[in-house]
Amino acid sequence: MPDSKPIIPVILSGGSGTRLWPESRPERPKQLLALTAEETMLQLTARRTSGSERFGKPIVVANAAHAELVEAQLGHVGEDAQALILEPMGRNTAPAIALAALAAGGADPLLVMPSDHVIGDVDAFHAAIHAALPLVEQGWLVTFGITPDAPETGYGWIKVGEEIAGGVHKVERFVEKPPLDKAQAMLAAGDHAWNGGIFLFRADIFLGALSVHAPDMLASAQASMAAARREGTRIYPDADLFAASPSDSIDYAVMEKAERVAVVPVAMGWSDVGSWDALHGISDCDGENNVCFGDVVIVETSNCLVRSGAGKKVALVGVSDLIVVAHGDDILVLPRGRSQEVKKIIEAMKR
Repeated sequence: MPDSKPIIPVILSGGSGTRLWPESRPERPKQLLALTAEETMLQLTARRTSGSERFGKPIVVANAAHAELVEAQLGHVGEDAQALILEPMGRNTAPAIALAALAAGGADPLLVMPSDHVIGDVDAFHAAIHAALPLVEQGWLVTFGITPDAPETGYGWIKVGEEIAGGVHKVERFVEKPPLDKAQAMLAAGDHAWNGGIFLFRADIFLGALSVHAPDMLASAQASMAAARREGTRIYPDADLFAASPSDSIDYAVMEKAERVAVVPVAMGWSDVGSWDALHGISDCDGENNVCFGDVVIVETSNCLVRSGAGKKVALVGVSDLIVVAHGDDILVLPRGRSQEVKKIIEAMKR
């Protein structure tokens, strides 16, 4: 890797993770939970870039309501942030990244990572970053394409174009979340990757792209940061000025419109842990394909995910293909394969 500025990790921690109810809740969403290991997903994300001179201290963008939790969790693993930007409200990923780019300033490369994903092979991730950095320094916006292993309809996809450097390709196009037949065709063709929502680009190049493709968003981010209140490493962007920003993802606002956009396809044991089914899929199972956490007793049971919270015992007899999650006073029971439908429960409870 060239001798250059350290890469600044930007950790996006504003999500609500509603599909993992009842454990994930507005006051303690998915990224602040220990779902896949003893450490929380935020802590695991911060550790991916720690202990290396290649990376600086992270900038974390989080919900203002989670300030104490985020600081405590990062401090517990010795990964303090250089800045904690506390959004007064969610405006999707593009404005959140704009705030971080403005805080970083200059031409520093930013590695944008969601705080609630799993990466099993961190060495492969670092190798992909290494491959991308020379193009990033030339002004390219780079995304990391996840090597697909299923016709997944819940992710966006990327058509991988011509190779422009070792392991780095032009993005031919971004593909919306596809219907099953289209996903099967893209998987079979072998020239598509999942859009994992991880990016690498220079702060100034991203802000320049925003000025062209989403100028109102950039103006709101700049104004809210100029009027921000600062307390140590905490930055509170002005709420009214930030609220004026359009709400849009980085894909729609910038990546699908900019000219020099590249993708590094990488197999790195990635999962967005977007559902209880996804958690079952990446967890160690017993001989009957069960995954159990907490005080759980199972008899003649197979293909189940069972989680019990503190002080709760959960017992299953003679069942299969269920998800059972007991947390506090709430219990979720649904068939395996339908855990995306948790959002229906959330909507019903709101009504």
